[in-house]
Amino acid sequence: MACEVEYKRSRYRSSYSRMVKQRITFIAVLLVALFALLLLNISIGSSDISFMEVCRVLLMDEGMGNNAMIIRNIRLPMALMAVVVGASLGIGGCQIQTILRNPIASPYTLGISAAASFGAAMGLILNQSVLKLSDTMAVTTNAFVFSLMAAIAIYIFSLQRGIGKNAIILFGVALNFLFSALTMIMQYIADEDQLQGLIFWSFGSLLKTTWTKFYVVLCVLSVCFFIVMKYAWQLTAMTLDDTKASSLGVDTAKVRRIVILMTSMLSAVAVSFVGTIGFVGLISPHIARQLVGEDQRFFMPLSGLLGAFVLSLSFVLSKLVIRGVILPIGLVTSVIGIPFFILIIFSKMRSM
Repeated sequence: MACEVEYKRSRYRSSYSRMVKQRITFIAVLLVALFALLLLNISIGSSDISFMEVCRVLLMDEGMGNNAMIIRNIRLPMALMAVVVGASLGIGGCQIQTILRNPIASPYTLGISAAASFGAAMGLILNQSVLKLSDTMAVTTNAFVFSLMAAIAIYIFSLQRGIGKNAIILFGVALNFLFSALTMIMQYIADEDQLQGLIFWSFGSLLKTTWTKFYVVLCVLSVCFFIVMKYAWQLTAMTLDDTKASSLGVDTAKVRRIVILMTSMLSAVAVSFVGTIGFVGLISPHIARQLVGEDQRFFMPLSGLLGAFVLSLSFVLSKLVIRGVILPIGLVTSVIGIPFFILIIFSKMRSM
C-alpha cells in the first residue's frame, strides 16, 4: 500500500514538473519572439535599416550617417513603448477577467479608455487642462486624470456592500456610454482641425513617444506587476468562486479592490500617453489562458508578454500596410481584435 502511494506521488510530481517546464518554455519562446519583433520594429521605417546596423548601434553606439540618432532617439523608444504599453494592457486585462470571471472584460470595455478619450477631447477642443498645465501637456494630463477618475469611480462602487462582479461590469459599461456621449458632444462643437486631431488621438499612436514617457510607463508597470504578483495564489483561488476562495482564506473583497486599483493605474498611464488602443487587453489573456490555464504565476506574466507581442506585431503591420506611412496602431489592433472578439462570443455561447 505504501509503495502504491509513493508511486502515485512520484507520478504526480513528475507530471507537475513536466507541466511547469512546458509553461516556462512557452514564456521563453515568447521572450525570444518578442525580442525579434523589437529588432524588426527598429529596423522598419520610412527608410529601412539592416539588422546588422541596428545591432551595431545598440551594442557599440555607432552607425552610418544619422542611423545612430534615428535608432536611439526615435525608433528604439517607440519600439520599447509598444512593449511596455502592450504588457500593461495585457496584465490589466488578465486581472480584470480573473476577478470578474468574465472572458470579455478588459480596461477598454469598463470605460477607462472612453474616459481618457473625453479628457483628450477637452484638451484638444476646449484647450482646457484640469491641472492647469501648459497646452502641450493638456491632452496627456487630461486623458490620465479622467481615466483615473473612471477607475476610482469603479473602485468606490466595488466598495459598496453586496456589489458583485456582474454589477461592476454593468457599472463599467455605463461609464463607457457616459464618456462616449460626452466625447460626441465635444466632437459636435469642434472645428475641422480640432476634430481631425481628436480622431487621430483616439486611433492610438506611438509616434509621439519620448524616453521620458517610456520610463513613466515602465515604472508604473513594474510597481503594479510586483504588487499584483504578491496576490498570485489568491487570484488563482478566485477563479473558482468567492465562497470557495473565502473558504481557503482569501479576502476576496480586498483582493478585488487592489486589482481594480492596479489595473486602473496600468490602463490610465498607458492610454494617456498613446491614446485609445482596444482589444489588446482582451486578446492576450484569452490566448494565455488557453496555453497555461488559470495559474497566476504563469498566466499573468504570459498575458503581459502576449500583450507586448500583439502590440509590437501591430506596430510592425502598421508600417508595412502602406510603405512610407505609419497607420495608427489602434486601427490595426481593432482589425485584429474584432474577429477574435466575435470568436470569443461564439465559443462562450457554445459552452453555455
